[in-house]
Amino acid sequence: MPPSDHGELTERTRAVVRAYIAALQSGDVAALRESFAPDATWSLRGDLPVSGTWTGPDAIIDGFLAAMMARLDADRPLSQELTGLVADGDTAVAEWTSRATTVAGETYENEYAVVFRVEGLQIVAVREYFDTAYAGRVLFGAGDRA
Repeated sequence: MPPSDHGELTERTRAVVRAYIAALQSGDVAALRESFAPDATWSLRGDLPVSGTWTGPDAIIDGFLAAMMARLDADRPLSQELTGLVADGDTAVAEWTSRATTVAGETYENEYAVVFRVEGLQIVAVREYFDTAYAGRVLFGAGDRA
């Protein structure tokens, strides 16, 4: 692939991921859903109740993201502060800090690294990384694990 094509692909990938993050920050569920290809996957390793691979926009939005949001107080502010975004070709990595209040009234603040793969103008794969032990304790009430 000539360098100019690679540069265009990189910038398109960056724009798709930026648009996804903007939709996440504004709570625009329709735009979030449209961000994903029909067979897109979202993977989260670990042993949280939401860990695994979610396939398709409905499973990602109505399953995974809804399950995470259900652990947060919808009447309190929720934010994702983007702290970094790098892209190369069809892959982008975003770093952000999420801040919220849980349904139990606890403060939740966790740093995320999220790897996106983009085809055309849609996200086709996501791998998400964050402190799942902390999330387990604060969001899901899991005890300390050795």
